[in-house]
Amino acid sequence: MRLRLEVWRQAGPEARGAFEAYDVDGCDPHMSVLEMLDHLNEQLAADGEAPVAFESDCREGICGACGLTVDGRAHGWHDHLPACEQRVGERPDGTVIRLEPLRSRLYPVLRDLVVDRGVLDDITLAGGFASVDTGLAPDADATPVGHRIAEEALDLGACIGCGACVAACPNGSAALYAGARIGHLALMPVPALERGRRARAIARVVDEEFGPCSGYGECARVCPKEVPLAAVALVGRERWGAALHRSRT
Repeated sequence: MRLRLEVWRQAGPEARGAFEAYDVDGCDPHMSVLEMLDHLNEQLAADGEAPVAFESDCREGICGACGLTVDGRAHGWHDHLPACEQRVGERPDGTVIRLEPLRSRLYPVLRDLVVDRGVLDDITLAGGFASVDTGLAPDADATPVGHRIAEEALDLGACIGCGACVAACPNGSAALYAGARIGHLALMPVPALERGRRARAIARVVDEEFGPCSGYGECARVCPKEVPLAAVALVGRERWGAALHRSRT
């Protein structure tokens, strides 16, 4: 395949960025978006030009590092797939593909396609963990968890923190990400002991740093792990639950 790539190039956070066009020959239709960038960088290196900076790690759809915008959409053309699993063969030969960073005022560009998504860490640090002292590790089956509850918790806990939901939301909301963090821990017996504190702390960060959720649903459509849209409601539900039920710490 022959493709024409329009790639956002930006030397640093304070530099002005712009799109640059590259013609790339010999692309295999089975290449992922990241492999296409590898192919481009080999060409740039051979020509003595600076390679395009982009993030990746596992390339198996489980790490969340590869977030970028493809043709104006977070991750790429298909719903529920990370960039590392979007195949260029889905585009016609000779097509133009535009690549740019995840776009959000909360994600400053560090270089080319690499952004700082550290604002998501503020949510995790506020309460996306369990700190209950349980003593020695209990047996795996010591505290029974129903199948339905376990499946719901796994669906929410599947979030890989790629940040595409924030970039896809017109309001820059992190409600899907925050709801997933709050929800899967609230469903589990031991983490639920901190349910109220966690909800209040995470909701505070969401209010202070992100935009409001208006129910557009773009976040759920681009989520590579299909975290359900219902997760956005968990932020408010858990916050009000903590206020109304004193039994929740």
